[in-house]
Amino acid sequence: EVRLAESGGGVVQPGESLRLSCKYSGLSFSSSDMSWVRQTPGKGLEWVAAISAGGTIPYYPDDRDIKGRFTISRDNNEDLLYLQMDNLKTEDTAVYYCVLGRRTRPTMAMVSSPGTQVTVSS
Repeated sequence: EVRLAESGGGVVQPGESLRLSCKYSGLSFSSSDMSWVRQTPGKGLEWVAAISAGGTIPYYPDDRDIKGRFTISRDNNEDLLYLQMDNLKTEDTAVYYCVLGRRTRPTMAMVSSPGTQVTVSS
């Protein structure tokens, strides 16, 4: 059974940074692509970033202002997934989840963890 647990969220001001972590418990983390998705108030679930199983290929959406501010990475020795978020904006306020696979069109059925709240406010 795979378990995921996010941490690292908090309340920050615009322009500040946060680093989210996701601890994976189970087999074959290093064989799985992973993604970060977020649920924003009123906008539903959206894909934020993904990374290949080996950690060498990151993926970011082209149509939103994420690439260049967010960096996804992973540590396959420690079964950890990260999301470094810099220059945060108020519109980044959301609950952030890590999910298995490269989920560019996520649904809540893919989410199996509690998430971590990120609030960006002045």
